[in-house]
Amino acid sequence: MLQTIRDSIFLALKNFSKPGAFSISANNIKIEKAKDQSHGDIATNAAMMFAKHLAISPKILAEAICAMLKKNDCIESVDIAGPGFVNMKLKNASWQVVINEILERNEQFSETKTHVNESLNLEFVSANPTGPLHTGHARNAVFGSVVANLLKKIGYDVVTEFYINDKGNQIKLLALSLHLRYREALGATISKDDFKEGMYCGEYLKEIAQNLVDIYKDAFLNQSPSEWLEFFSKFVVQKMLENIKKDLGLIGVSIDTYSSEAEIFNKKIIFEALAILSQKDDIYEGFIPKPKGGGENNEWEDRPQTLFRATKYGDDIDRPLKKSDGTWTYFAGDIAYHFDKIKRGFSKMISIFGADHIGYVTRLKSAVSALSDNESKIEIILYQLVNFLENGEQIKMSKRAGNFIALKDVVEKVGKDVARYMMISRHHDVMIDFDFVKAIECSMDNPLFYIQYAYARISSVFRNYALLRPDFSKAELSSCSKSNLDDASEIALMRSLSFWPEYVASAAESIEPHRIPIYLQEIAHQFHSLWNKGKLNAQLRFIDANNNELTLSRLALLEATRLVLADGLKIIGINPIEEMK
Repeated sequence: MLQTIRDSIFLALKNFSKPGAFSISANNIKIEKAKDQSHGDIATNAAMMFAKHLAISPKILAEAICAMLKKNDCIESVDIAGPGFVNMKLKNASWQVVINEILERNEQFSETKTHVNESLNLEFVSANPTGPLHTGHARNAVFGSVVANLLKKIGYDVVTEFYINDKGNQIKLLALSLHLRYREALGATISKDDFKEGMYCGEYLKEIAQNLVDIYKDAFLNQSPSEWLEFFSKFVVQKMLENIKKDLGLIGVSIDTYSSEAEIFNKKIIFEALAILSQKDDIYEGFIPKPKGGGENNEWEDRPQTLFRATKYGDDIDRPLKKSDGTWTYFAGDIAYHFDKIKRGFSKMISIFGADHIGYVTRLKSAVSALSDNESKIEIILYQLVNFLENGEQIKMSKRAGNFIALKDVVEKVGKDVARYMMISRHHDVMIDFDFVKAIECSMDNPLFYIQYAYARISSVFRNYALLRPDFSKAELSSCSKSNLDDASEIALMRSLSFWPEYVASAAESIEPHRIPIYLQEIAHQFHSLWNKGKLNAQLRFIDANNNELTLSRLALLEATRLVLADGLKIIGINPIEEMK
């Protein structure tokens, strides 16, 4: 129904468009629910949005839009407000049309497909394979997977990706740490003092060390590091990656592609990338100015360095590509990795990092812009951490993980669905307070319980009246001239259901998946209100034994509501519950 209105607005605007001068797309026309019901049901700012492009005053465009919309039988009234807002009041009966659309299209109802045939690379998690995934990774993983689901709804061909940092000194230190645990598994006494600065003394390496002993016995015990170091490096990264994939599976996340830093360097991609940058005069030998105020900067060295001219692309300083020992900097690795993405054909990329990576934003954008001649774009989303509480008290330690709470600890304590909902419940810029007790509380104060209870209540209606076997094709729902559903609560629910595709598209385009649980809570609230009114007023009950037509219409509304709730939960990665225990 909203698309029909959007098409009418599009036709009105198209009449003012000169051939070749400005391409108008109906998908760019914004329709929103009116904030003040006294002004109408829905509104559009299309007249103001396109006035400049069409070189027509917003008032004239608004009048043309009004004239076109008045031809729509479902619209009761239309008027202009302010500089060109167009407000519309729809006939009450018109909202029932959305029920038909949802029943016919199911999950496809929320698909707008405005980016068909557009590929997009979505990188998230990308945890160093040096330890178990922790709660920060959990938020990243859930956020990324929900963003992927949303982007697919608007038509993107999404490839999810995990970048494995399996090269450099950290992997060497990890292998050395594993060898200590290997010796320990063979009977040697190992203390914390044996782990030098930067090494990994976590308990998780004991299991991997035992795997080595089970397979190779003491074969590496008396060898020099030059004989076992490379093997141990590959072995521990492989095992850590297996554990990472298991942990991601616990929280319902699967990733399409795992890209190895070591493999990218082995393919000499860094030299291809640097050759392109050199041709553009974006690489030179020079000095980085010492940070003002005496601040620390681990990139600063008082020596000539090989630098990328990042300031040419908006960065605040040029970036070094090699360390004083001749090895590549982390940023050089990032250049190689993103050039590999460009070579694979991705012109649109999104990367999700923790807020501590804020310094990477401009330099990565600079590199992608330089390597692709501005043909490829990368958007970097930064998220805040998670604060874990138990009855309002902050938790700082985990018995299993030692000095951090592991992802699997969270899932084991509250379950996958609760963990996913909590991780996506707030804007990514806002820290989450995750209270273990409140998260699993079975009360209407728990947002996920509130949504699941709405779905379960609807399911109970169909379960209790299964003998009715409603045939929704016989419901009178396709016309806006007559309606059985005219109570204010029914109209409010139908109105909100009609905006489900708009919410999904908006959440996807803005990369703000927290909008989905907010919407689902609104739908659940409106349904529970309708349910409670029916308990007090027999005329509003879903089943009316004396009026089959009304019963069928109300059951159709319930089914449409259930389908939207299920679709929203699926986007978040949560299974709807048929019956609450």
